[in-house]
Amino acid sequence: MSIRNAKISKTTLGIEDHGIFSAWLHLDYGGSGQGFGGYALDGKPAERSATSRRQGTAFGCDFITEILRTLEVDVWEKLPGTFCRVDADQGAVHRIGHPLKEQWFDPRQLADKHAASSSPQGDSQK
Repeated sequence: MSIRNAKISKTTLGIEDHGIFSAWLHLDYGGSGQGFGGYALDGKPAERSATSRRQGTAFGCDFITEILRTLEVDVWEKLPGTFCRVDADQGAVHRIGHPLKEQWFDPRQLADKHAASSSPQGDSQK
């Protein structure tokens, strides 16, 4: 992995063709580019019926919020044109960071945090 500078050229926030709500930051490295995102920001409903739809999740809300906080942008629409740093390899952008401050957002850490908070507590085996 390596740290690179990037400019957000555009964003995508919406429902993909499989019905999954997701977000993307399209990054311009100056001659090449890469995307950051593609995580499901919603989930299947607890009770399924013929009319049930996917529902928003805390992870999805935190994902969007953490991008805005990390890059110090107050609304999603201001992200295009914003500079950032990325920690990436050829296959994926693993985290994004503020261009000048040591502020980073790593979606895998966020997913781990949400997984830990939803797992049963006090479950010990003897």
